Amino acid sequence: EVQKLNQQLEEKNGEIQQIINQPPYEKEREILRLQKSLAEREKAQATSDVLCRSLTDETHQLQRKLAATAEMCQHLAKCLEEKQRKEKGNSDGQIPTERSNQLLDNATSLQVLICNLQDENRMLKQKVAHV
Repeated sequence: EVQKLNQQLEEKNGEIQQIINQPPYEKEREILRLQKSLAEREKAQATSDVLCRSLTDETHQLQRKLAATAEMCQHLAKCLEEKQRKEKGNSDGQIPTERSNQLLDNATSLQVLICNLQDENRMLKQKVAHV
């Protein structure tokens, strides 16, 4: 019985030694780990904020370009209509084919440009939403 008690005592002493040998600053280690995790998350959030602002600025810039291009297209369309009216009056309703083709090419290229800008604007809006 004494041997059993001595053995139990030794086991208890071993457990006590294990507890004593454990670092007394376990809570501090956990706090440091959590602080590192928080710092990483704050850094990621800051990066995300910068990217979001950059995308927002770029979106606004593209919107201004799109508005300017649309305004230019409207102006060119108005000029084209006026030229067509003048040429109809001067040449009994016939527009020289070279001029009309050139004007149509200009209008078409502007419309393609508008479509491209609209697509790019849509993609940037999607990126902003994703971020």
